[in-house]
Amino acid sequence: MEKKKKTHSRISTWFRRMFFGPGRELSFLEEEQVQSPLRSMAKRFFTNKIAMTGLIVFLSCLLLVIIGPIFLPLDLSYSDATQQNVPPTRKLAAVPEALKSDLKKLSVGTTYGIGCDNAGQVYTWGYTKITDKIDLAEIPDEVREAKIVDVAAGYDHVLALSDKGRLYVWGNTRLSQADIPQKAQKKDIILIGASTQYSAALTKEGYLYLWGNGNTADIKVKKDYQNHIAKFALSDYAYVCLMDDGSIQYTGYNATTSYAQIPEGLESGVIDIAASSTTFAAVTDDGEVAVWGNVTNGENEVPEFDGEIREIYGGRYHYTALLDTGKIISWGDNHFGQAKVPDHLAEGEEQIKDIYTGYYQNYAVNEDGKIFTWGLKGYLMGTDNLGRDVLTRLVNGGRVTMTVGAVSVIIMLLIGITIGGLSGYFGGRLDVVLMRIAEVISGIPFLPFALILSSVVSSSVSLTQRMYLIMVVLGILSWPPLARLVRAQILAVREQEYVMAAKAMGVRELTIVFKHILPNILSVVLVNITLDFATCMLTESSLSYLGFGIIPPTPTWGNMLTGANNSVVIQQYWWRWVFPALIFGICTIAINLMGDGLRDAVDPKSEER
Repeated sequence: MEKKKKTHSRISTWFRRMFFGPGRELSFLEEEQVQSPLRSMAKRFFTNKIAMTGLIVFLSCLLLVIIGPIFLPLDLSYSDATQQNVPPTRKLAAVPEALKSDLKKLSVGTTYGIGCDNAGQVYTWGYTKITDKIDLAEIPDEVREAKIVDVAAGYDHVLALSDKGRLYVWGNTRLSQADIPQKAQKKDIILIGASTQYSAALTKEGYLYLWGNGNTADIKVKKDYQNHIAKFALSDYAYVCLMDDGSIQYTGYNATTSYAQIPEGLESGVIDIAASSTTFAAVTDDGEVAVWGNVTNGENEVPEFDGEIREIYGGRYHYTALLDTGKIISWGDNHFGQAKVPDHLAEGEEQIKDIYTGYYQNYAVNEDGKIFTWGLKGYLMGTDNLGRDVLTRLVNGGRVTMTVGAVSVIIMLLIGITIGGLSGYFGGRLDVVLMRIAEVISGIPFLPFALILSSVVSSSVSLTQRMYLIMVVLGILSWPPLARLVRAQILAVREQEYVMAAKAMGVRELTIVFKHILPNILSVVLVNITLDFATCMLTESSLSYLGFGIIPPTPTWGNMLTGANNSVVIQQYWWRWVFPALIFGICTIAINLMGDGLRDAVDPKSEER
């Protein structure tokens, strides 16, 4: 028992001195006697400010790509044409101050909002550029001069109604979006709406007018229904109407579409209707909600609620409803938090009088005119050409890039240490054979070989297998320099006294190599693999940039830069290449600073050279 206590005491003393130093101030000679090489190296490294900066930056990047995907999960199948090339912003739902206390009407578009005040002035906010040349914020002079009483935001255009009953359209008008029927300009309009390249206006007499791109949407109205329409709801490709008798009717001509298959029970008693991009919803006077159409995002999963729905509104893939109790509920897709109602609104703590719902935002206005918003606020690093969040892909792509680099280094480490150790210790013919093999491998041009291999196997492997293949190829073709380094170090230490003593004691030669010699050269190897880690990351990204590495939709920092490899993106959508290049450059520089710091710590004389 006493012997065990002494052993534990010695181990704890060694551990304390190794990592925390002695308990008292030592003289120079005493310090030299107890200072281990590892402690000396660690002290030199941690007092190197540049190396510590690199370590902190690298650890920050590492934590970002490890923890980030937990909070920013990646859906490889996700894309959204309505969110293409949105610049970095958090103001997509930032209502102008002038409207916050004097709002009359508001409408929500793809990445923008539009509203008018009681004086008839029109305001826009968010990202209003529809194309490189069309900006919805450029309101026509005739609209500015008129007193606007209602607005409707569409996919690529805006519809406005003046107090004199005149309709105005601006934005993309190449597909007849501005071809307003002459009859509609002479009627008393009570309701307007805009959707994907088409618009609608309803008169006081119950006549509905639709115009725009009729190739993608059914925008005709059967005459039998005219003069009886009380309200309409527009989806991306169709519309339905609430009639004055409380029934729901599909008044178009395409009876085969799923939108025309109106559920039973909606022949009467309907009090409100709404539409998402691909579905319709109706509320009956007994509080029931019916949803039909192309239901793919949970639009039909209506939550339980207390009270009865008074009004219903549709976004792109979600619905929001106002209850008679003053509470607000939402359901459907919640990718941007658009179906997560703030607690104080869900509990009915505000006296809400109006709700405006669009693509991914919701606005609620209380009796005092205060506006509450929830849903998509913007993107910290913008979106790409498929509407995908750059930050999400950057974080998940970094994990892939670093994983490929780390696994490649591990493979290289295992091969290089094994071959270098055997070659350096045993020498002779084994050394000659192994070094000739290393020279052959070194003579293979890596990038051309990887490009040829990738093109040969690309059609026969999956994306995951392709990633594994890149790891293996990087590791197998990168070990010769490490093997030469290990061989040279072993040649330098194999004649030292502790090796001779181990031989004299009859220790097996492989044990001497891998248990006694390698630990003493591990610090040098550590420096090398640190620098090789950055090299492997660069090589993987180079392959991805050239289109022969890991291909989209799986993101890496390299293939994210590939997607920005044209002059239009470089000039107009800077965020698509600046952020991937910036974090990749920072991470690589940080790793190299760490490597340089480790090299200086291992060999202090290198600082003098």
